[in-house]
Amino acid sequence: MDETDWMARRFEEHRTHLRAVAYRMLGSLAEADDAVQEAWLRLSRADTSEVDNLGGWLTTVVARVCLNMLRSRRTRGEQPLGVHVPDPIIGPAGGADADPEHEALLADSVGLALLVVLDTLAPAERLAFVLHDLFAVPFDEIADIVGRSPAAARQLASRARRRVQGAAPAPDPDLARQREVVDAFLAASRDGDFDGLLAVLDPDVVLRADSGPLAAATREVRGARTVAEQALTFRRIATAHRVRPALVNGAAGVVTMVDGRVYAVMGLTIRGGKIVAMDILADPDRLAQLDLTFLDD
Repeated sequence: MDETDWMARRFEEHRTHLRAVAYRMLGSLAEADDAVQEAWLRLSRADTSEVDNLGGWLTTVVARVCLNMLRSRRTRGEQPLGVHVPDPIIGPAGGADADPEHEALLADSVGLALLVVLDTLAPAERLAFVLHDLFAVPFDEIADIVGRSPAAARQLASRARRRVQGAAPAPDPDLARQREVVDAFLAASRDGDFDGLLAVLDPDVVLRADSGPLAAATREVRGARTVAEQALTFRRIATAHRVRPALVNGAAGVVTMVDGRVYAVMGLTIRGGKIVAMDILADPDRLAQLDLTFLDD
């Protein structure tokens, strides 16, 4: 085995972790893959003879690449306008997945509602929060990446954490209970049961529907009564088309099929037995890029 092959094998050992870091930083699976590929290119050109912790070195490289990508979004005016639902990670409701890498990413994923909040953070805040709170990277290392002092890096993460805790509370951990709530929501939607919908919706629930940048159906609505009214439009879809349970970013969700094709993916955040957030991706261009091979089973 030559040095390039040896380095490639070492890199593959860290690929899943690096992709997880990049996905949380960017909220885009395609951009996450680009960031990981850039890390490989940099590794292949670098002298790593004195690198003791290759995983840490690669994490830093990916973080720098993602930070530059986030900053470029702002510079070029590419920040999502209006309602934007990040790319979901989808798997079978039972949790078993034939692809070990996809299964690992799904098991370690964060909710769509959290990713929506992360999209509102400044790039340095997002990096500090993701690296420290989600991956336990020390502030000394984060400070070097963002070009600030460790105290300033800690403040960046603290500001981000307050935003996250206020807008994206931690969901209930019991997946079986989550599924019960989702099933109750679907049944009430299908039956046109307005009171049944109100029973499973948090009073301050938020619904975000992303059908694409130019689609009239893209919207955000808040409040249980307003969301329940919107959900009743789901009655026709749920009756006429196939609705499949799925894991969406590690939480109970659904995939709606129309004529054998994916029509929408819905992730739900459930807290205290109530739905506090509903994030729906119905952009056909982005849906076509998702890994939904498990639906063929």
